[in-house]
Parts: sequence; structure tokens; C-alpha cells
Amino acid sequence: MESTERRPAAATSRERLVEATRELLWEQGYTSTTPAEIRTRAGVGQGSMYHHFPTKVDIAAEAMTRNSAQLERAMDDYLKQTPSPTESVRSYLSKPRDGQKGCRFGRMTLDNAVLENERLRGPVADSLTWYRQRIERLLLDGQAAGELREDFSAEAVAATIIAIVQGAHVLARADRSQASFDRVIAGGLTLLAGLEGRP
Repeated sequence: MESTERRPAAATSRERLVEATRELLWEQGYTSTTPAEIRTRAGVGQGSMYHHFPTKVDIAAEAMTRNSAQLERAMDDYLKQTPSPTESVRSYLSKPRDGQKGCRFGRMTLDNAVLENERLRGPVADSLTWYRQRIERLLLDGQAAGELREDFSAEAVAATIIAIVQGAHVLARADRSQASFDRVIAGGLTLLAGLEGRP
């Protein structure tokens, strides 16, 4: 009976730690986030944290993996709401975003400590690859449906679209301006419009 009562508390502590880490990684990156900040944000003691996650890498890897699964699932659901492949790509580009806050994954690529640790780099690279391949599939479907021209590489354009969104975040953060982000996205939408129809 005693062990049964402890399990929910332990699960709750673990969940709070992971969620706190997800938030902090997005707000300030991996290197700048300390275990003490994670514990404070989660409201969890040191012993409980190290029981679940012996190292900072352990909890960060769990948080990044959770980010990947949840955000990919949410994006997939979001893209399915549009009536055509081309509209899905347009919707991906024009999805409301806080330009200055940045992308959860793009931010991680700026941190050498993440890039040098395969457990941390892996979820970031895998998720960005998932996004590129998802957009590529939509572009191919758009070509097959006659919505988009056939004289371009869907793989190359998908990579460019991902780069447009990531680059828009970089400029917005540098300028401290949402307008800078919106300008880049408008340019991306113009490029997409140029691929519609027959050459």
C-alpha cells in the first residue's frame, strides 16, 4: 500500500522536472540552464531530481525527445487541416510564431554543448529532418496533383523552406523585431507562389 501511494508523487515530480527543462531550454538554451534552476522551476528537491535524472544531460535529452514527439504530432495535425498539399505548405510558412522567441530546435543548434553530445544533438537533428521530409512530401503531392510545377526539386525546396523559417527567427532576434520575421516569411510565401501552376 505504501509503495502504491508513492508512485503518483514520483511520477508527478518526474513530469514537472521534464516540463521545467523544456521551458528553460527554450528560454535560455542548454548551457545557460542549471540543475538548480530546473529544480526551482519544477518545485522539486535535489534528491528527487537526481533519483530520476542523474545528470543534466539525462534530463535535457528527455526534454528534447519529448519536444520532438509533441511538436511533430501537433504540426502534423495542423497541416492536415488544410484542403490541399500546397495550402499545407503555405500554412506551415504563415503559421503564427513569436519571431524573437525562436524555434525550440533551431536554438539548440547554436549551443556547442548540444552539438558535441550525440544524446542532445540527435533529437534536434531528427526533428529538423522530420520537418524537412514532411514539407518535401507535401511538395511532391502538390506536384503530383498539378498544383505545383514539376521543374524543381521538392527536396531542395523543402530544405529552403525550413531554412527560411529558421533564418527569420535569427533576423528577428538580431533586430528585436517581429517585423523582421514577418518580412522573411512574406518573401517565402512569394517564392512558393512562383512554384504554383505549370512552367
